[in-house]
Amino acid sequence: MTEANVSGPVPRISVAMAVYNNAPFLKEAIESILAQTYRDFEFLIVNDGSSDGSGAIIDGYAARDPRVRPIHQQNRGLVASLNRMIEEARAPLIARMDGDDISMPERFARQIAFLDANPDHGVVGTSTHDIDMQGRLKKNDDFHPLTHEAFLETLTGGPLLCHPSVMMRRDIVRAAGGYRAAFRHCEDYDLWLRLAGRTKLCTIPDRLLYYRRSDAQVSSRHIVEQLVGAAVAYAAHEERMAGRPDPIDGLDRLPPIEELDALFGREGLAREIRAKVTPNLLYSMRGLGDEGFPLVLAHIRDGGDRAGLWRTTARLLKLGAPVRAARLAAALARY
Repeated sequence: MTEANVSGPVPRISVAMAVYNNAPFLKEAIESILAQTYRDFEFLIVNDGSSDGSGAIIDGYAARDPRVRPIHQQNRGLVASLNRMIEEARAPLIARMDGDDISMPERFARQIAFLDANPDHGVVGTSTHDIDMQGRLKKNDDFHPLTHEAFLETLTGGPLLCHPSVMMRRDIVRAAGGYRAAFRHCEDYDLWLRLAGRTKLCTIPDRLLYYRRSDAQVSSRHIVEQLVGAAVAYAAHEERMAGRPDPIDGLDRLPPIEELDALFGREGLAREIRAKVTPNLLYSMRGLGDEGFPLVLAHIRDGGDRAGLWRTTARLLKLGAPVRAARLAAALARY
């Protein structure tokens, strides 16, 4: 379905939900949107090649509620799905949502009230409750910046916005070019950095989304790619702030770390990226896996900070990775 197939008045909000095999939680997620107290919205749901019955669930809700606009496509990934919904959106505001989270009924009303009162803000997120796979509340230590000034101070570390909680002005996001394919698994962080030069962004303190945490989510499964991507996104942000062209523009994928010095024209950038990423890999077996471990060894060869690295060798032994523990110890002793 495309915009040309849609008739009727233009709604105030386009809800953008990308779905890939979310069947266990999808009904609860969809119903939490349909139960919003603010009801003037269209609900775009991209089924990104799901194989678990998610498509049938979406079609079932579309048959019962005309606000639901299903879009079925072969699997293209989250970035392509999000950009398609930005293109399809008819409303001036886009509200994000994920297929395994739960929105509180007053979420849209609170966010619209904030944006109406603050026309200089282009993006507003909400604070969240964390839940586990069974829907039980978890401890939540994430505190998102509540003002744009605090947002700017947090750019280099700490959570900025909870992506599925945000509401964005469509035209600002389109003018920025939407999400960039090169920043797979950290596409939201790259977008926030680019929007920070165009508008104000912040989070309201109301906890209006139940955010589901699991070991299978992107921040766990793709920790190395996410951390490297975020570091490169910030380096690109620095280039833009200095009035220089963004070296990542037009790229579908990030180059290997070793090629970043040449791409950015900045000697030592690869070393800086490894130094920034390494401390965040030391407590994750995925982080110390086939992608992350060579990065840690290269950081040692660079002469980088060794804080915590000897303890990591002991941790690798306890976790049943003696070969990697020996390689790490040898690198620490050699360089």
